[in-house]
Amino acid sequence: MASFRERRISMQDGLTVYCRDYGDPLGCRAPVFCLPGLTRNCRDFEALANRLAATRRVVTPDLRGRGRSDHDPDWRNYRPETYVRDVIALLVALDLHPAVVIGTSLGGVLAMSLGAAAPTMLAGVVLNDVGPVIEVRGIARIAGYVGIQQRFPDWNAAISGIQAGPAAELGLSTAEAWDRFARQTFREAEDGVVLDYDMALGQALRAATGRPLPDLWALFGSLAHVPVLALRGQRSDILSTETFSAMAERRASLAQTVVPGVGHAPTLDEPAALEAIDDFLAGL
Repeated sequence: MASFRERRISMQDGLTVYCRDYGDPLGCRAPVFCLPGLTRNCRDFEALANRLAATRRVVTPDLRGRGRSDHDPDWRNYRPETYVRDVIALLVALDLHPAVVIGTSLGGVLAMSLGAAAPTMLAGVVLNDVGPVIEVRGIARIAGYVGIQQRFPDWNAAISGIQAGPAAELGLSTAEAWDRFARQTFREAEDGVVLDYDMALGQALRAATGRPLPDLWALFGSLAHVPVLALRGQRSDILSTETFSAMAERRASLAQTVVPGVGHAPTLDEPAALEAIDDFLAGL
């Protein structure tokens, strides 16, 4: 029996966004809303959501163009402004606000953006391996593979392929962990096992790299009214140690944890990450 309820929410432009809804929707504690990274989906949070659902409602969406959400016919809509509108629509439609937003990579940028666009919707924020400065070398690495379809004949081949690719930085150490990550990354299709996102995301990312980034320090500052936990993968090439330290200098109350042995981004089932999230939620 499924441990979550499936939801489909229509956005203003008619596209539908898929969500998994865990836990008691009438619970008295602030719900948790988990936002995945650039090419990721709601399945990344399955273990964390099941863990937290014992005491809180947890909702994990597929952003448009990912997983079981609709693909956008116009790749130009794959941009943070559109995602923020979608996130606000989801929080309203599902009656989730104020929520604790856990954001991985792009999801963390969206969480910071909510501090400026909809501050009253936040009860707290967890930034998973992202901050106000995104390292150029990390962006270049990601831009080198996003939007290039990978196709494998079966799941064993998909696992072998992903082990040899950028996911090697994750530091996964067991066959079970690699199998789980592969099934969070790919989906079964008629002609094999393929990446589970719209390949047009690559076109959108490459177009975005030619534009200046917004002032993410200002967005980080917009979270001053809520508790914040920042996580960093020890080997991350997206969130540097210098930026991680500067975040603490600007905000004395910032909770921080380095997840040992992993790059970008922690999967949030590492003991250090789970302990930090448990302590953060307990202190709200």
